[in-house]
Amino acid sequence: MYLEDEVDSDTNCASKSPERTPNITIQHHPIIDGTPCDCIGTDLPNDSAPPPPPVIDTDDFDPFTSSADFEFTEFLYKSVEMSGGRLDQLSELLAALYPGQDPPFANHDDLYATIDSVKHGDTSWKSFSVLYNGKVDLTTNPACWMTETYEVWYRDPLAIMEKQLANPDFRYEIDYAPKLVHANGTRQYTDLMSGNWAWREANKIAEDETCDGTMLVPVVLGSDKTTVSVATGNNEFYPLYGGIGNVHNKVRRAHRDAISLIALLAIPKTSREYQNDANFRKFRRQLFHTSLYHILRSLKPYMTQLRVSKCADGHFRRAIYSLGPYIADYPEQVLLACIVSGWCPKCTVLNDHLDLPGDRRFCEHTTALQEACTLQELWDNYGVVGNLIPFTSAFPRADIHEILSMDLLHQVIKGTFKDHLVEWVLDYINTENTASDAARLLADIDRRIAAAPPFPGLRRFPQGRNFKQWTGDDSKALMKVFIPAIAGRVPDEMVTAIQSFTEFCYLVRRSVISQDTITSIQTALDEFHQHRAVFKDLGIRSDFNLPRQHAIFHYPHLIEEFGAPNGLCSSITENKHIKAIKKPWRRSSRHQALRQILMTNQRLDKLAAARIYFESYGMLVNPTKTNSSADTPMPDHGPVHGEVIAETMLAKTRDRSYPRFLQELGPAIGHPNLECLICQFLFDQINLRTDRDVALQQLPSLPARTKINVYPSAISTFYAPSDFSGTEGMRHERIRAMPKWRDDVGGRYDTVYLSNESGKAGFQGLHVARLRLLFSFKWRGASYPCALVHWFSVTGDCPDPLTKLWIVEPDMYANGLPVTAVVHLDTIFRGAHLIGVAGSSFLPEKFAFHHTFDAFSHFYVNKYADHHAHETAF
Repeated sequence: MYLEDEVDSDTNCASKSPERTPNITIQHHPIIDGTPCDCIGTDLPNDSAPPPPPVIDTDDFDPFTSSADFEFTEFLYKSVEMSGGRLDQLSELLAALYPGQDPPFANHDDLYATIDSVKHGDTSWKSFSVLYNGKVDLTTNPACWMTETYEVWYRDPLAIMEKQLANPDFRYEIDYAPKLVHANGTRQYTDLMSGNWAWREANKIAEDETCDGTMLVPVVLGSDKTTVSVATGNNEFYPLYGGIGNVHNKVRRAHRDAISLIALLAIPKTSREYQNDANFRKFRRQLFHTSLYHILRSLKPYMTQLRVSKCADGHFRRAIYSLGPYIADYPEQVLLACIVSGWCPKCTVLNDHLDLPGDRRFCEHTTALQEACTLQELWDNYGVVGNLIPFTSAFPRADIHEILSMDLLHQVIKGTFKDHLVEWVLDYINTENTASDAARLLADIDRRIAAAPPFPGLRRFPQGRNFKQWTGDDSKALMKVFIPAIAGRVPDEMVTAIQSFTEFCYLVRRSVISQDTITSIQTALDEFHQHRAVFKDLGIRSDFNLPRQHAIFHYPHLIEEFGAPNGLCSSITENKHIKAIKKPWRRSSRHQALRQILMTNQRLDKLAAARIYFESYGMLVNPTKTNSSADTPMPDHGPVHGEVIAETMLAKTRDRSYPRFLQELGPAIGHPNLECLICQFLFDQINLRTDRDVALQQLPSLPARTKINVYPSAISTFYAPSDFSGTEGMRHERIRAMPKWRDDVGGRYDTVYLSNESGKAGFQGLHVARLRLLFSFKWRGASYPCALVHWFSVTGDCPDPLTKLWIVEPDMYANGLPVTAVVHLDTIFRGAHLIGVAGSSFLPEKFAFHHTFDAFSHFYVNKYADHHAHETAF
């Protein structure tokens, strides 16, 4: 029998949002179920409470004197990143300002010593050295790499994993057992522990009866070189990161120390003449694998033996470790899998047939090939580097080909989309047109991209896509507006190929992926592979032997193995570079920067651990999770933390530039019929509330001096399941209706989705309208928050067959006036993003985004504006 948990998914349910999936059932592994135990490993009875935390003196902030002293130290060292010289200057100023009182610290050395004496989170750095042990002829002036000593710095990964396991901040966002998640009978894949790999790994562990009731702890690893400065030499670092796979994806993606810096690997370098030397290349690869084994060896005993560990909920459990998914870009995957560059690390397809999927690689198969083939045959026929052994061979239950994870950032977003599809479109335009015509077409595409109206979270491209330094965020932002920009400028088959890939991209980036979604992913993938042939037919490509693009063949299977890909993306490690490497390097003296980087990381870890400790006992006045005060302005968009109710609320402060009374407001904003529209609104409210007919002659009337409060914006809060940053997937966005927005760009009147109460799914259950005014008034003692909107109607009864986007047009009366209405703010679901349908027309050279709604007659409803829009406006 499986342990079944019934999860009530209706908590914080928003009536205006798509219905949250009810009847979610979670089945935990029947044997490797993470049974709580005591501190010596004896199972506890069901429903046993965790042992009480030790009784401490809550006034003891050692080594700090008080809560304020800790907060001040953390502020200076972590938030401000104040240099040693500035700290000395600040200490002198404080001493001068408050004579007779000792400043919080005497100088920067005193502050550093205080942080160093923190007893929480103390995981010290160690090092080992590696030398080349091959044949070296010292009489012939050997290459420098043969005689150099390579130093590797690392921290005990077992201590790092146990610290994460015990982190009370993860208490409600951690799985102690593999799980099967079903919604209405359909399998769902979310976090790592919901995938088939974790369940299969638990089955292997369960073969040993002494492991009954243990907790599987997958170790998620990631490594990637990073450059801290392009202006100096010797500026590369090679960090290795790691964390427990039990935490949920949103925790791993957030800056909450679920991924820690474990080591800084050595980077062998040589002169140009030896860069392609076979011995040097072999040494470099073997150094990498030897270093990984040495760093991770403290985990090895506990992959077959049990280790009693404290967990985030206060219980002890018997843990058993496994090497879990490894996050890496393609060059790193080649190195890890010991294969030849240009081949797939996941399957055996030939390197000149990467436009097809292949059979999966297994270590057993590779070993058999090594026994039967020569090194040259392995290299040429199978893409295997036969004289290397991956580090995973020294650990139980570890197959490097199996645990290499998908990489959304480099395989999908920057690889296939930016490096391939966008460049192929540009190549087509340049190839099929004269230089002048190509320049004119590309300039128009840039203007179309720049003409996209503003939207919360949408990065603007004032000069189109013609920028030199691409980031992952740039690629993701361009993907949101690229399809409408090229429609009518390139062949339809090309648009269809890019649309299919964009659909695939948005599906695989969801935080909850059902078995039905995987079917849709496979369909989009098949359509992309079918339609991308246009690039070959038109001579833009001669083949599709592209390893990063080939990798997406494996995504449906890998989602079933490891859960949603957004929890195992190299964007996680790249973001970690900033905190762990780049910022510490910038605050270093640049002389022997490596040791300074290590010390900075250790001090930051101590401060973070101290904060968690003090917060767990309620000792801090301003804990990190305290909600912002009412006086703090809410940002335009982002995740919502804490208990929330889905709704749309007007801004806190009214706009005092508008007339105060109803009879003056309508003419002032160009809507003289506003009073009539408000009366009609009240009529509808009364009719709805009493469920009876009201005669037209009984239409409510409002006094001419009725006060109207006009607001520049409103905040819409709604359920966004693929926003992994917020509690329960809640998100907020600001929508605006204001006559002036930023300098010299005119007003901003956003478009929104409104519920049409039809009960239909997706876009067919919504209206689209443009805000013209946000206001409230009182009538008979009741307050009515409202919006004056200009209606849009759908063109056709299905999305545009080319772009797969719905098309709408503004509703107009025969006399050319807009069709408007006053609606209750509760009917507004969230903001909608519209992009003008340009077709084959050219935009004027000085066309600006604030001209869009006046210049276009039809608009695409952009379901790619963000992930929630993609799940809503299908």
